[in-house]
Amino acid sequence: MKLKDKTVVVTGGARGIGKALCNAFAREGAQVVVADILEHEATEAAAEIDGLAVACDVTRESDIQQLVNETERVYGSIDLFCSNAGICSGEPDHSASASNDTWQVCWDIHVMAHVYAARTVLPSMIRRGEGYFVQMASAAGLLSQIGDAAYSASKHAAVGFAESLSITHGDDGIKVSVICPQYVATPMLGFDKDEDINQYPGVISPEHVAKTVVDGIGTEQFLILPHPDVEKFIQFKTDNYDRWLGGMRKLRRNIVNQIGSTRIEDMHKLV
Repeated sequence: MKLKDKTVVVTGGARGIGKALCNAFAREGAQVVVADILEHEATEAAAEIDGLAVACDVTRESDIQQLVNETERVYGSIDLFCSNAGICSGEPDHSASASNDTWQVCWDIHVMAHVYAARTVLPSMIRRGEGYFVQMASAAGLLSQIGDAAYSASKHAAVGFAESLSITHGDDGIKVSVICPQYVATPMLGFDKDEDINQYPGVISPEHVAKTVVDGIGTEQFLILPHPDVEKFIQFKTDNYDRWLGGMRKLRRNIVNQIGSTRIEDMHKLV
């Protein structure tokens, strides 16, 4: 898809990867809607790119419906919907130790928000015979995130839903891309805005992710991997599942031995 003159919605667009995506889409000539629960920051981000800001809590289907209605009122239709909002909370102890609330909010943001968007936008896209969904998952959705089972499980589900969209609606003219990065220097992972990430091998900037996404949309690629090594890791996993699990257990032991925990905010320093 060529982004010039297209209308693009980005949830979680006020900061981090979402803001970088908004800026990149705008540079390509798209009309960008910055949707975020952080209303003030969304307004500022939209002003920088002459876009539209809409307050939106993606865990509420009614908010996503309102977001779509407002976008269609201003721009007429939505060409590309990017479900980017996300969280990670970690786990206090064993893999099932996170609270029910933590599990539920991961499910609501990483899965149901994508479902709500598709449920709201798909009918008009199918009628037009074209449309694009870009869904932020994670390498954790293909592999796993040590120290955060709720994040990993919900991101696996996000990849599965993206696959279902593509399989079911590819013949309707609907394109789908799912983005699966590893460590990205965002506030969610504890990075400061001006922190030098060159000291952390394997950590990339939100801007690098955004460029990869723009390139992937240009070729209408389903699986977008800002970290190319992820493809090798997937092949290693599928080649011998038990060996991969053993390797992940070893990696977890090494992390705990080095930093004493599996806090995601600390693990990026070991990448």
